[in-house]
Amino acid sequence: MAPAIMLAADAPKLSAANTGFMLIASALVLLMTPGLAFFYGGMVRVKSTLNMLMMSFISMGVVTILWVLYGFSMSFGTDHGSLIGWSSGFVGWTGIGKTDLWPGYTIPVFVFAVFQMMFAIITPALISGALADRVRFSAWTIFLVLWVTLVYFPVAHWVWGTGGWAYKLGVIDFAGGTAVHINAGAAALGVILVIGKRVGFKKDPMRPHSLPLVMLGAGLLWFGWFGFNAGSWLGNDDGVGPLMFVNTQIATAAAMLAWLGYEKVRHGACTSLGAASGAVAGLVAITPSGGAVTPLGAIAVGAIAGVACASAVGLKFRFGYDDSLDVVGVHMVGGIIGSLLVGFFASGKGQSTATGVFYGDHSFTQLWKQCAGVGGVLAYSLIVSAVLAFLLDKTLGMRVTQDEEVSGIDRAQHAETAYDFSGAGGGVLGSAVPAGTGSGKQTDNRAGQQTGKQTRKVDA
Repeated sequence: MAPAIMLAADAPKLSAANTGFMLIASALVLLMTPGLAFFYGGMVRVKSTLNMLMMSFISMGVVTILWVLYGFSMSFGTDHGSLIGWSSGFVGWTGIGKTDLWPGYTIPVFVFAVFQMMFAIITPALISGALADRVRFSAWTIFLVLWVTLVYFPVAHWVWGTGGWAYKLGVIDFAGGTAVHINAGAAALGVILVIGKRVGFKKDPMRPHSLPLVMLGAGLLWFGWFGFNAGSWLGNDDGVGPLMFVNTQIATAAAMLAWLGYEKVRHGACTSLGAASGAVAGLVAITPSGGAVTPLGAIAVGAIAGVACASAVGLKFRFGYDDSLDVVGVHMVGGIIGSLLVGFFASGKGQSTATGVFYGDHSFTQLWKQCAGVGGVLAYSLIVSAVLAFLLDKTLGMRVTQDEEVSGIDRAQHAETAYDFSGAGGGVLGSAVPAGTGSGKQTDNRAGQQTGKQTRKVDA
């Protein structure tokens, strides 16, 4: 009996402090989805504002129900073959008691489940920014159901579920560089390669209609991201959560400054859109790495991501894929950068003793593990997402008609408009054509803001 008594005494007990902190962190992560909606909503044309907002908001409804019914079980249930989880007690949350603790932690299973639910909600919402202006809302909703079931839930198990192949390999992803950002960015690329470009891509100016909305959304994302990142340690008993909190702020600031510096050198101006985008790039990059690097390492991660993502957003014009709001350039590229830099800047003094190339014995071991995690998630998400989009496009049809796209997807899909007056804003996102050039040469939406030149008016 003595050993059993000792084990019971040593077992974790519910911590009111950690439980309260995690409930707050969960609310902060949920706030990020409306923040994302504002961020994306300000970046599109006036006639697409409501559709962009709804593509994020619908995720809060759909994914919540799926997560309770089977998503939590698939992601965090008992491992099966290192590929998927399943526990019958997690189905419908019927087997979870209110005082049951998540194994090894001091918070209830319900709290862990609802915290992870918020991650599942925002990840597919990230994809929507790449599809702006042209996707039927009903088709998007069906895609959302299929994508979280076939892509997000399995990938979350790979990365965070005990027994998942990436987890067992030792891939470091503190809060979602692979499972959230690379996953969503690769999915966005897969879908847009199938559904094609917007009407007028590389021909018409497509600038943001409301930069104040963009800045508001970026601010809400930055605020909520502290719950997203610091909360992912599931408590504050050993200092790792606070380290992640600090590194989140530092990397975000460094990335914003780096993006603005890149803009100033290349385009001659520091734009509000660049500041917002740079901040998001830093948040993305520090998400996988912040628990493993030092504050100086966080500056390096943020600065590298700021420049890399600022450079990457223009690739859509070079290669001809219409990533409307730069989900690929910011989230996929930022997620890759942040995940791989763990292999260089991991100090061994944060979440684990694993060290990167610049620390410890200067081994490449962790870098190779990070490469495996990045490559596996990217390839799987891109391929499956493209297949899902292809099947939906050939059966139900993914795109609105050309007439509906030109006249306005808000009216066509939601029978509403964002504003009660016509001609608001006059700007659209994408490429900018300086007035009087006549050349037809295009620059990306951020470059159009940076030049300060007037652009000809188009249908808002």
